[in-house]
Amino acid sequence: MAMNPENEIPSLPIRIDKEGVWHYRGARMFRKDILKLFFESLKRDEQGRYLIEFEGDRCLIEVEDTPFVVKAAARDSSGDRENESIEILLSDFTSEKLDPSTLRVGMDNVLYCSIKNRRFEARFSRSGYYQIAELIEYDEERDAYFVPLNRRIYYIETHTSGGTQC
Repeated sequence: MAMNPENEIPSLPIRIDKEGVWHYRGARMFRKDILKLFFESLKRDEQGRYLIEFEGDRCLIEVEDTPFVVKAAARDSSGDRENESIEILLSDFTSEKLDPSTLRVGMDNVLYCSIKNRRFEARFSRSGYYQIAELIEYDEERDAYFVPLNRRIYYIETHTSGGTQC
């Protein structure tokens, strides 16, 4: 563990790459039980850095883009146009309803959304993006993309700089 003198929170040699893959000292982490524990222990500090907080210990980790990745997305309407939702499958082995008001395009046309009650950001994987793209429509008049859901329109924010912090 490396110490960081400016804030005294030690760093672990753990990195999450932009595809949501966890690495320890360069080796891919694959044990589902350990990954689930780390995801459950994941926090952000006041400065926006990612850390694992477990049993009173806090250690910083490196996150290339976002710690969570949307692996899949599907519309769930159960035939009721008033109660439609989009279910997303996340890299932490959980799923949740997408808040379509949080969809935004970041640098390199990567799609992001907020998850976990807006505590974290998630990057759409290529397959997740293609699945949700089937639900996206284009408004020529506004020159903007949107998702129609529950008889409402959710425009997708577009940002050309600044990475994921939209």
